[in-house]
Amino acid sequence: MSGYFSAASLRFLAQLSANNNKAWFNEHKAQYEQHVRQPFLQLITDIAPDIQAISPHFRADPRTVGGSLYRIQRDARYSHDKSPYKGWQGCRFYHEHRRLQIVPLFYLHLQPGNCFLGGGLWHPEPANLQKVRQFIFDNPASWERAAHAPAITTRFVLEQDEKLQRPPRGYPADHPFIEDLKQRNWVYSRALSEAEICSPQLRQTLVADYTTLAPFIDYLCAALDLEF
Repeated sequence: MSGYFSAASLRFLAQLSANNNKAWFNEHKAQYEQHVRQPFLQLITDIAPDIQAISPHFRADPRTVGGSLYRIQRDARYSHDKSPYKGWQGCRFYHEHRRLQIVPLFYLHLQPGNCFLGGGLWHPEPANLQKVRQFIFDNPASWERAAHAPAITTRFVLEQDEKLQRPPRGYPADHPFIEDLKQRNWVYSRALSEAEICSPQLRQTLVADYTTLAPFIDYLCAALDLEF
């Protein structure tokens, strides 16, 4: 039994990074479909019932437009880098209310030398950023169980990007979770080796890790008044 992805999947993305232009991509589009896009869409289709079992309010959506799979095209309108394509492909399994606000999600990232899975809340709106901070402040014991359980902390890493240097205004510096209150994003991730990403057991690996992360995602949903 073969896996969803292969060395050819990673090789295509590496070649795309080195030849990031429309002419090259159009010439090699069949390889993109065969080795990256179609395997991703099949994985999304296959894992849908597993995501529903983790939470009936989360979705694995295999639609080719507007679903779980991110576009390979970059939005370069506001970037100095005008490269038309990403050197990676990712997908997210998101809360059903994602069109109303930025929501917690589970994630998978395919990139040469940087494959990983994870889950959490990335770049929430300012009001929801404050909601999560206040929820952690008001419910530290349940936060400890959800976000600092050994099952999570021994397997996943809490992202530290864009973290505040000082306590956010209104929160005491001696709060037991002040470092978490400084976060602008709450995301746990785990690196995946090439062997894992290309394994026939990839789906089972994702389901096991997403299940471990479920209490953390549940807590973030509760902070935002979302059902889990």
